[in-house]
Amino acid sequence: MIDRRIVRRLAGVLGVLAVTWLVTAYLLMPTWWRRHVRAHPELRNIPNITHTRQGIPGDPLNLALIGTEDDMKRALLGAGWYPADPLTLKSCLGIAAATVLKRPYDDAPVSNLYLWGRKQDLAFEQPVGDDPRKRHHVRFWRSELTHDDGRPVWVGAGTYDRRVGLSHTTGQITHHISGNVDEERDHIGETLQKAGRLSHATYVDDFHTKREGRNGGGDPWWTDGRLFVGVLALE
Repeated sequence: MIDRRIVRRLAGVLGVLAVTWLVTAYLLMPTWWRRHVRAHPELRNIPNITHTRQGIPGDPLNLALIGTEDDMKRALLGAGWYPADPLTLKSCLGIAAATVLKRPYDDAPVSNLYLWGRKQDLAFEQPVGDDPRKRHHVRFWRSELTHDDGRPVWVGAGTYDRRVGLSHTTGQITHHISGNVDEERDHIGETLQKAGRLSHATYVDDFHTKREGRNGGGDPWWTDGRLFVGVLALE
């Protein structure tokens, strides 16, 4: 026969452990992480917008991920993103054909944007149905910053392509983005969180002081000014 006093004590211990976990996981750790990010002002000092090769302002930066290059690739692939093809004549013709024929092109190329004098180091996209004119996509640049765990900080510009048309600035064929870049920022974070690829996530407020502008294709964009910051889970 089980001693009821032992059962009550065990239940009490489990209750204390459960409360401790809830307070730590949902109160203390989020608070610590927010303060930790605020204690690293260098995140606020990185550039907040990309440029085209011609020096025209491009898409705004709206997220940062912390991890190795392998961590980045595993996380994005695991969250349902495809690596974008290199931008070549063949790949451009491929997306043009896919657009005309309305067939999917999961790893279609993305145009090059520049940060710190170089084009993106990584680029990923997520198709929307079978229409290659619409897609989620994000470019990442590895920064010189490192996290406390020694892994590098990658800054990214995520936008949603809503249609194909002519650039308002150059007249070239291009994708036109949705102006609400915050929706794409949050979508990227949500896909990583749902896939269990983040150990911590938060936002840096007032990363953007200028809350609206136009990208290299002349498309307007606007933001609440926040930068999403995610620490990729270790495997």
